[in-house]
Amino acid sequence: MFESFHYRDGRLHCEGVPAEELVAEFGTPLYVYSRQGIVQRFRELDEAFSPLDRLIAYSVKANGNLAILRLLAGEGAGADIVSGGELYRALAAGVPADRIVFSGVGKTVTEMAAALEAGIYGFNVESEGELRALSELAATMGVRAPVALRINPDIESPTPHHYTRTGHRATKFGIPSEDAPRLYRLAADLPGIEVRGIDVHIGSQIVEPEPYRQALLHVLEHVDALRADGIALEYLDIGGGFGVAYDARDTGMDARQLAALLAPLVAPSGLKLVLEPGRFIVGPAGVLLTRVLYIKEMGERTFVITDAGMNDLLRPSHYASYHEVRPVVRHPERGRIRADVVGPICESGDFLALDRDIERPAPGELLVVETTGAYGFSMASTYNARPRPAEVLVEGETYRLIRRRETYEDLVRGEIELLD
Repeated sequence: MFESFHYRDGRLHCEGVPAEELVAEFGTPLYVYSRQGIVQRFRELDEAFSPLDRLIAYSVKANGNLAILRLLAGEGAGADIVSGGELYRALAAGVPADRIVFSGVGKTVTEMAAALEAGIYGFNVESEGELRALSELAATMGVRAPVALRINPDIESPTPHHYTRTGHRATKFGIPSEDAPRLYRLAADLPGIEVRGIDVHIGSQIVEPEPYRQALLHVLEHVDALRADGIALEYLDIGGGFGVAYDARDTGMDARQLAALLAPLVAPSGLKLVLEPGRFIVGPAGVLLTRVLYIKEMGERTFVITDAGMNDLLRPSHYASYHEVRPVVRHPERGRIRADVVGPICESGDFLALDRDIERPAPGELLVVETTGAYGFSMASTYNARPRPAEVLVEGETYRLIRRRETYEDLVRGEIELLD
């Protein structure tokens, strides 16, 4: 298995490029992605499901950089979008409209109109109100909207944080399973609607295949009932959320095991399978590089203060998520310490790692925060008026800047100054 990030002579490399070289040119904080790592993960999933007619619709919200979207489009990926902005990104990056599915509970009329004009593959509809609004809009535009209803199977999937469980009744997502037959009949009768598929999404960062099997069996019952009711479908969208290993002691989703469990169930249905992976493809292929500013002792606690904070990487603060933190250049002779790795943001919740056993760093040295290719930059902000980091894509021994670091001028661009 190819390793996107590895040490040579005690120095971190991305593919064939030393991390220090990237920092010397682009500064810190800095997001770095491995092209080969992204491609390898996509192909791994695609090949696992190769016996089926399939569409791998990459989840744009995981990382929407145009260079990454274009790379995946070239591999044959589609896009799973949740906003008009993500539609714009996907189309700008060359993703064909007929490979785009539109998910999300709060699609606006403007966003739906743009998607209809583009000719996307399908809308994953999440409420009766959305279905009726889409019908009215499509009829007004003189087109038909291809839809799937997102079924909520009321499955409490095993995810690390309750925010990422989306398949149970207490969430805002999907249509109650018992209401699906009525809404499918309604969809079949509404003007401007073409019933095309059925959709389910049970959560994020799931590392075992079994919950997907349960969700799939639930949805296939609906498929059989709909066919008996005269409603034929074209595709089945099993969603995404396939987990990755954030800790060296953990394991992520095994694509071959997932396919071995799901493909035999899907194949007899004759339906096209849509998958919506995001984190699985880009998560392990990205890291965040940051520089140590200060080491601060506070009684029994030690704080390693870095120039990257929760505005650059929100996941630890928002989800209590774990990311490995290591030195870019190893100095094992210094020994190890227990420390909180924290950022410069004026919030107590600003941290990258808590009570972590790490190699003792020195001010000015570089740290790597691993597995940040997904929901790293995409959740970054300019909180505390801090410009967002640059992004770099590495291929072999070459690299290119795929997003420049924001400037202070960028922070106020678009604002209107009111003068007395």
